[in-house]
Amino acid sequence: MKLSKFRFNLPEELIALHPAKNRDESRMMVLHRKTGEMEHKVFKDILDYFEAKDVFVFNNTKVFPARLYGNKEKTGARIEVFLLRELNEDLRLWDVLVDPARKIRIGNKLYFGEDDSMVAEVIDNTTSRGRTLRFLYDGSHDEFKKALYSLGETPLPKYIDRPVEPEDEDRYQNIFAKEEGAVVAPAAGLHFSRELMKRLEIKDCRFAFLTVHSGLGNFREIDVEDLTKHKMDSEQMVINSDVVKIVNTGKDDNRQICAVGTSVMRAIETAVSTDGHLKEFEGWTNKFIFPPYDFSVATRMVTNFHLPLSTLLMMTASFGGYDLTMEAYQVAIKEGYRFGAYGDAMLII
Repeated sequence: MKLSKFRFNLPEELIALHPAKNRDESRMMVLHRKTGEMEHKVFKDILDYFEAKDVFVFNNTKVFPARLYGNKEKTGARIEVFLLRELNEDLRLWDVLVDPARKIRIGNKLYFGEDDSMVAEVIDNTTSRGRTLRFLYDGSHDEFKKALYSLGETPLPKYIDRPVEPEDEDRYQNIFAKEEGAVVAPAAGLHFSRELMKRLEIKDCRFAFLTVHSGLGNFREIDVEDLTKHKMDSEQMVINSDVVKIVNTGKDDNRQICAVGTSVMRAIETAVSTDGHLKEFEGWTNKFIFPPYDFSVATRMVTNFHLPLSTLLMMTASFGGYDLTMEAYQVAIKEGYRFGAYGDAMLII
C-alpha cells in the first residue's frame, strides 16, 4: 500500500476551526460496509444504530496544556516549547519540542511567564527538534505542575490555524477525560455529550474506558512511499481488567463492539490475543494499521474525517475498506462535511 493512495484535494474551508455549537449535533455520515450505502445524519442519531448490551470503547486520556511560549536568555528570542512527556518527577525533566529548533542549544536557559517566574535549562538534544529541559523550581511537585500548566495553553493541532480561545480548554477535551497525559485529544469522543451518554446508558449500552496517551506522532508527516517502512511513534496505553471483561463479554454474546476513535482501535488491536479476545495490557504501542488489515474485536467504529496522507485516514480506510472509504471522502467533500479534530463524524458499520 502506497502513501500516494491517500492523497486527495481537501478544500481549506472544510477544515473545522471551531467545534459544533453542541457536541452531539455535528454531522455524521453512516457508512455501511456490506452495501456501500451512505447515510447523512446528526451525531445524536447514533442511538438508532445500537441496542442493549452493545459496547462502546472510549479513550479516557486527558489533554494537558502542553504549548508554552518562553524567551531565550540574553537574546530574548521567542521560543515555542511543546511539552511531550514528563521524564523524571524529582529532577523536573521533560521531553519537549522547541521551535525554532536551530536557536536552542545545550546549556541555554529559557524564561517563562510575565515575570520570568519559571526557568528551564536545556540539558540534552534528543532529536533534530526534540530537547530535554530541566525546570528550575522550588516547591512540591504538585505546585510545580500547577505553575507549569498555568503557563501553557490548549495544544490545538497546527492545522486549526487561529489563536487558542477560552472555549478550547473545555471543547478540546472529552467529557469523560480522566487520565492526564495526552497532547492530542481523541477527537471521535468529542461528539459525546452528557445527555447522549445518559441516553445510551438508559438504552443499556455498555461503556469501557481504556487509556491511550495520544501523541504528536498522529500528525507527523510520513516520508516514505512504501507504508511498510513507516515507523509510528510509541504511545503509552493501559487496558485494565474492567475493559477486558466488558469487551469480551460483549464479544461472546455477539454484541456490537464499537471502537470510538483510531486510538482505541490501535489499543484494542495491540492487546488482542490469538483467540480474538482482549487481554490486559500496560505499556507502549507503536502499531501502525493500514490496508489491508483484518480486525479482531471491533465490529463498528466512530471516527472523524481526517486530513490527506494521515495515519488516521489509513486506519479508517483499513476498517471501512479502502475504495469505499475514499469514495465516502469524496462524497463528504461534495456535501460540505467538516474535517479535522473539530470536524464531523463517520460511523462505520
